[in-house]
Amino acid sequence: MATAKRRRNSITRLIEDVVDDTKDLVDDVVDRAKDVERDGRKAVRRAVSDDRDDGRNGDGRDDREMDDLKSAIDDLTAKVERLVALQTEARKPDQ
Repeated sequence: MATAKRRRNSITRLIEDVVDDTKDLVDDVVDRAKDVERDGRKAVRRAVSDDRDDGRNGDGRDDREMDDLKSAIDDLTAKVERLVALQTEARKPDQ
């Protein structure tokens, strides 16, 4: 039976392991964020070049879509602000 070399347990070893694992996690998150950013840029470039090739610029459809998106963003912003206000109100101590 082979004996495995055991590591000594200590608080500094624990902190070292936590820091190393945290570094690995941050590196992975940054790498994925870079991939998402790169893929997003590619998708936007393709969409813009497709729009130019389609000849959709003159029919006004893009303007309507943009207005719909802006309206949806405004609605979501209002809902988020309302939720924040409700959350702030709930945290206030009773007076």
